[in-house]
Amino acid sequence: MMKYIYAIFTLVVLFGFTTDRQVQREQQSEMQRELATLSAKEKIEVFKKLLAGKGSCEYNGVKLYGKVKFVTSFPDIKVQYVNSFPDLKVKFVNSFADDCGEWQEVSSFPDFKVKLVTSFPDIKVKVVDSFPGM
Repeated sequence: MMKYIYAIFTLVVLFGFTTDRQVQREQQSEMQRELATLSAKEKIEVFKKLLAGKGSCEYNGVKLYGKVKFVTSFPDIKVQYVNSFPDLKVKFVNSFADDCGEWQEVSSFPDFKVKLVTSFPDIKVKVVDSFPGM
């Protein structure tokens, strides 16, 4: 009886490992095919995002960079300024707020709206002069 149990256990373990390896190979080949269809510029962007690796720089679908308007009602995000342990480091710029954590303050046509709060924020932000991001 023990021989049968051992044989069945061995088959299950071996079948499980080969299935996992096969799935991994299929996923790798699919990723290689997708990468082959990208332009050089798109490949650079993908690798930058992979190297950053900490997050997508979004909160509930709202990108955390770009033109921001500070409001008192109907915000997209509630933000609390902190000095330590921020979720996001923000650098205020005058133009081209294209990277994670770069905010350009505007009075009209914002990409997202922010309300400053002292408690229960959606995200905690630290204002920095260099190295913005997550």
